[in-house]
Amino acid sequence: MRIQHGFLFAFLAIAPSAYALEAGSPPVLTPLPQQGQAAHLSAQFLTRFHYRPVPLDDALSVKVMNRFIKSLDPDRVLFVQADIDKFMTVSTKIDDAINQEDLQIPFSIFNLYEQRVVDRMTYARSLLKKGFDFSVKEDYSLQRDKQPWPQSEAESNDLWRKRVKSDWLRLKLAGKADDAIRDTLDKRYQNSLERAYKYKSDDVFQSFMDAYTTSVDPHTDYFGATASAEFDISMKLSLVGIGAVLQERDDYTTIRELVSGGPAQLSGKLAVGDRITGVGQGETGPIKEVVGTRLDEIVQMIRGAKDSVVRLDILPADAGPDAKHRIISLVRDKISLEKQAAQKTILSVKDGDATRKVGVITLPAFYEDFEARRKGDKDYRSASRDVAKLLTELKQDNVDSVLVDLRNNGGGSLSEAIDLTGLFVGKGPIVQQRDASGKVDVESDDLAQPAWTGPMGVLINRGSASASEIFAAAIQDYGRGVIVGEPSFGKGTVQTVVNLDQVAHNAKPKFGELKLTVAQFFRVNGGTTQLRGVTPDISFPALSDPKTFGESSYDNALPWTQVKPANYVPDGDIKAVLPQLQSRHDARVQNDPDFQRFVQDVAELKAQREKGVISLNETERRNEMAAQAKRLKSREQINDGVDTSEDDGLQANERSLSADIAIEKARKSAKDVLLNEAAAILADEADLQATGPKTAAQRPAGTDGK
Repeated sequence: MRIQHGFLFAFLAIAPSAYALEAGSPPVLTPLPQQGQAAHLSAQFLTRFHYRPVPLDDALSVKVMNRFIKSLDPDRVLFVQADIDKFMTVSTKIDDAINQEDLQIPFSIFNLYEQRVVDRMTYARSLLKKGFDFSVKEDYSLQRDKQPWPQSEAESNDLWRKRVKSDWLRLKLAGKADDAIRDTLDKRYQNSLERAYKYKSDDVFQSFMDAYTTSVDPHTDYFGATASAEFDISMKLSLVGIGAVLQERDDYTTIRELVSGGPAQLSGKLAVGDRITGVGQGETGPIKEVVGTRLDEIVQMIRGAKDSVVRLDILPADAGPDAKHRIISLVRDKISLEKQAAQKTILSVKDGDATRKVGVITLPAFYEDFEARRKGDKDYRSASRDVAKLLTELKQDNVDSVLVDLRNNGGGSLSEAIDLTGLFVGKGPIVQQRDASGKVDVESDDLAQPAWTGPMGVLINRGSASASEIFAAAIQDYGRGVIVGEPSFGKGTVQTVVNLDQVAHNAKPKFGELKLTVAQFFRVNGGTTQLRGVTPDISFPALSDPKTFGESSYDNALPWTQVKPANYVPDGDIKAVLPQLQSRHDARVQNDPDFQRFVQDVAELKAQREKGVISLNETERRNEMAAQAKRLKSREQINDGVDTSEDDGLQANERSLSADIAIEKARKSAKDVLLNEAAAILADEADLQATGPKTAAQRPAGTDGK
């Protein structure tokens, strides 16, 4: 179908619509010729070379339109139903727009979005002059992504009245005076208002291409010429900063990923999903609120000289509606390979009258010093090489078993995952990979004998992804060790980056880069790690929310599937002792007060996440907070000697009446409680294999699946 220019003109005419334009209109943005060309070239690649080609047709057009609208207004508080109705009249024309290199449709939608932001922020600021009556019994919905769009200006006004009232009440419950609340919120809304006037054509195009590429699959991305050039600098903060990948989500700058070995990850003070609401310089510099501020501006504020201090105002990822913010200090630093390197510790686990030693190898990433390897350095650093040395040391320490801790290890080098697996299973197939043509390759390790043949296990969580899942899956398929923790992320796909300017032979960068999915990983048993991830043999309670974190949280993730199993022979039979390991684990944690408190924390977090509506009545909210504080106090009183005086990073006036405290305690205790229980399971495994029948059989040499 072809776009009628007369219809397009009528569509563009909707921009100055229903609301009174008190603050004036932001500048109208128009697409650049090279943006249409880049979109068309990207479409050609995605329809021809993607692992699962999705035709650019009317069906995909509707998906792109819906995703584009959702990216602009995820909580359905800016557009009204009439806007959406008009958008949908051209929802099937996105494919034509891309093919004809005419992007007026998404740009006109974005222009209206800018105007809606101006209208709503102007209205929100006007409400601050009046104040609110918090004795009225009314509610506000926290989860509006599936709620109906406002039907009229009056309905939108009432929605925003409740939204601003909710913002005010949160600050009021945190102890702020009315004048301070008014000033804080006015600056916040002013930030969003000013932002509407700063958008550029590149911002619109990037948003539209994000909607297109992620409609194909969650891990396919587009980086415009500017975004491509700045990606490593801005998003990874040049690796001179806090070491975090940031993204915009619902006006908040959110932690998307913690770079292993970076200040943020090493501090333990930040987690994926945490929201940065303010940034300050130095130990005493004032905190500037950044809610509604452009991401690139926030990145510039966080970036700084090595060894300097940046202070962040954090709203935790799992925070309840009344959670206190916390101020954390981080020292900016470069991320070195040394800080990413594998480390070992030894935990002593009492087993009746005996004590078993469990060697714990913590691996934050599957790293490899590519530069040193390229230069021919025979002693170049890598994950598998470092772990091999640690295993030698653990043998000398006479440990009874080895636990590989892969929690929050997001992956890295595939070859390192294969080599690391070989340290425990020896020679044989490790992972299968299928490309878009359907060809399946079996990747194997050629180590003649494993470096460690004793009892072992792997500790994983939702943040264990990609290469971590390949390693854990192979250990599980070979029956080599016990997998404990929570289901892993579920990313079983392979991406490659295409430089569109090189393809088009452009002398200067203008088209950017396209990252597209080109292959999929499969376990040696034939199943894929995609979507389902690795399911632990013994499961722990999970802090993360599978609805918002993990492959299954994406509505268009590639499905789970399988191929023919590789030619491999399991070298162990961990399943034979799993029932006993499970029963021992169940009995132990049932009588472990620390573990049971962690279980309660997880249940509490889940309840907070699922709370879709909050009261705007001050008395009701204070009663809820008092009940929460009572539960926390009761928990501390039965802490059985555990030191509760440790600094939790909160300001002195933020320690009481805070659901956030439970979250932070859960995060901290999770590391110790779960690691200790995992070590106890490994001690059980060593005991059962030492006293029971042998569960491992020597695998025939030369079995490589080829």
